[in-house]
Amino acid sequence: MSKNYQVVIVGGGPVGAAIAVELGMRGISCALVERRQTLPNIPKGQNLTQRTLEHFYFWGLADELRAARAMPPGYPIGEVTAYGTLMSDHWFASAGREVVRPYYFQDNERLPQYSTEEVLRRKMASLPSVNDYFGWTATALSQDANGAQVVIEKTSGEKLTLEADYIVGCDGGHSMVRDKAGIERRGTDFDQVMLLAVFRSRELHEALERFPQRSTYRVMRPELNGYWQFFGRIDVGEGWFFHAPVPSEAMKDSNFDFLSVIRDSAGFDFACEIDHVGFWDLRVSVAERYQNGRIFIAGDAAHTHPPYGGFGLNNGLEDAINLAWKLAARLQGWGGDALLESYSLERRPVFRDTGEDFIAQRIKADAVFYDTYNPRTDLAAFEAAWNARKSEGGARAQAYVPNYAGSPVVYGQAGEVSGAHGEHMFKARAGHHLSPQVLSNGKNVFEMLDRGFNLLAFGADDSDVNQMVNAAESLSIPLNVVRDTINDERGRYEAKLVLVRPDQFVAWAGDAAPSDAKSLFARVSGIA
Repeated sequence: MSKNYQVVIVGGGPVGAAIAVELGMRGISCALVERRQTLPNIPKGQNLTQRTLEHFYFWGLADELRAARAMPPGYPIGEVTAYGTLMSDHWFASAGREVVRPYYFQDNERLPQYSTEEVLRRKMASLPSVNDYFGWTATALSQDANGAQVVIEKTSGEKLTLEADYIVGCDGGHSMVRDKAGIERRGTDFDQVMLLAVFRSRELHEALERFPQRSTYRVMRPELNGYWQFFGRIDVGEGWFFHAPVPSEAMKDSNFDFLSVIRDSAGFDFACEIDHVGFWDLRVSVAERYQNGRIFIAGDAAHTHPPYGGFGLNNGLEDAINLAWKLAARLQGWGGDALLESYSLERRPVFRDTGEDFIAQRIKADAVFYDTYNPRTDLAAFEAAWNARKSEGGARAQAYVPNYAGSPVVYGQAGEVSGAHGEHMFKARAGHHLSPQVLSNGKNVFEMLDRGFNLLAFGADDSDVNQMVNAAESLSIPLNVVRDTINDERGRYEAKLVLVRPDQFVAWAGDAAPSDAKSLFARVSGIA
C-alpha cells in the first residue's frame, strides 16, 4: 500500500515539526513520520533566540509558546560563570543575547524542548495538508528522477510506502536518512563523555540566590580542559539539568557516583531527587552537504555540537525555515532547482562557523585560559584576566551574525561569503537578516510582511516600484509591496528599496530598481 505527498519528513522532533508547520501553512501536502508517540520529559534545548521567536510569530504561535514556559515571565535568560565551584568568590554574570535585542522583532524565550514540541504538534494537527504518522519508523528510502519513496513500519509489522517529490531527514544525529543518502559528516571530536542529569532541588535554588537571577550557571576549573560543568534551570524553584565531563567508563559503571560530581561542582552537599541520567559524546560534526538529489537533511541529522550557548535547536529551526519556503517555491512553480541547492550552500557555512569557531574554539580557548591563570599560584594575574573576561558574552553575541552574504540566490557584493561571523547593523544588506523598523502608521515592518517576497518601498519613485512589481509578475513570483514615507526617505535601512525573502533575509537593496529587474528576480528565486 502507498500514499502520495509532496514532501515526506522523517523525524518529528522540533525541527521536523517546524518544517511540517511551515509547509502546511503554505498549502504543501506533507507527511511527518515519528516513532515516538509521546514526548520525553528531558528538557534538552531550552534557550530560544529572538530570531527563533520571529518564526513563532509568523506561525501565529508566539503567545502560545510564551504561555507554555516553565519559568516566570520576564525572568532573565543568561549565564553566571564561576571558578572552581558555584560557591566561589570568583564569578561574573556577563551580558548575553539581550545586547542584540534591537536587531530583532521579538524577545527571546526559555522553556523545555518538550513544551516547544507540544506547541508545534498542536499547530501541525490543525493544518489539513499535514498528516502525521506517530508510532511509525522509517526503514528504507529511495529516489529516482520522478520522485522519492520512504518505507515506514509499525512494531506490529504493518508496512506502508510513502511517495513524495522530496524527502527531508530530521531524524537526529544517527540519521538513517543521511546514511541512506550517502552523506558524510566530519568535525572536531573531543573524545570526551559527558553526563546529563535531570533533577529537582529547592536547596540548590535557595543557595544560588547569592547570584543575580540567571538561567544557567557555568563552572570552570583547570582540570576540566576547557569543558563546562553547568547547571540549567528548568523552572524557578526546583527543576534543574546538569552537564559535566566524566570518565568514559562511567557509562558502563552502574555504581558510578554521579551525585558526587553534581555536588562537587556546586561546592556543597544538598538534597536532590534524580529524574534522569544519561550520557553523550562531546563532538562537533557537520555534514559535507545537506542535499542529495531529492533528499535533504536538517537539524541534528545535518549537524551536532555540545549544548553550549543554545545554538543547536535554534540552528535546526533556522534550517527548517530556510528549506521549507524553498521547497514550497519549487513545488508551487515560482522557484527553481538552484533555489533548493542554495539551502545547503547557505546553511552549512553558518553551522560550520557556529560549531568550530563559536563552540570548539571557545572550548580550546577556555582550556588555555584556565591552564594559564590560577588564583592559587598568582591571584593578581588571575583576577586581572578574570575581570577582562566579563564582557566576552556580550561580544560573542554581537559577533554572532548568521548570514547568507555569499549565497548564489542573493544579489550583493562580489567576494562576500556566508557564515556566522559579522556585525549587527540596521542597514539592509543582501544575505543578512532584516532588522525591525517602525513605520509611519505605527506598525513594525515585520507586521506588514507576508509569506512571499516583500518589497519595502520607502520614498522610492513609483516607476521603480512598478518595474519591480512587473518583473515579479512576469515570473509568477508572489510579491507584496510595503510602502512608507520615512523622514529621511530611506530610514535605518539606508535604501529606498529593499527586497526581502520569505525568511526575512534581504535578497537585494538599492535606491532605484536595477536595469534588469527580471534578472534580479530570476536569480533570487533560483530560476536563472
